[in-house]
Amino acid sequence: MNRLATDERAAVSRRCNGPHGGNGENMGFPNQTPRAFTRANVEAITPGQFGCYGLFINGGGWIYVGKGDIRKRLLDHLNGDNPCITRNRPTHYVDVVTDNMDALEKGLILELQPSCNRKVG
Repeated sequence: MNRLATDERAAVSRRCNGPHGGNGENMGFPNQTPRAFTRANVEAITPGQFGCYGLFINGGGWIYVGKGDIRKRLLDHLNGDNPCITRNRPTHYVDVVTDNMDALEKGLILELQPSCNRKVG
C-alpha cells in the first residue's frame, strides 16, 4: 500500500473512530474499518440486521446517518431514494447493530452533523 492510501485510511479511521466518530469515549460508531459504499459491499450484508449506519466521503465529511434494516436502507440509498445522498455521492459507510436505534441515531446526528440529515433535537 502506498503512502497516500495509508494516509487516507488513517484519515477515514480518525473520522469514524476519533473525536467525531467514537473510540469508546463518546457516542460515535465503534472502531471499525470503513467499507466502500458499493452495491457489492452492501449486498454482502446479512439481511435483517437492524441498527445505525453512517455515509461519508473519503477525505471529506459525513453525508448521512440513518437507522433501520442496514442492508435494505443502504440499498435504498444506492437506488437513489434520497436526492441529497445521491448528489453528495458518499464513498464509504460504517454501521453498528443495536436495539437502541432511535437514541443512537439522534446522538450520532447531533455529534457528526451530516449534511443530508434534517435537524434533530
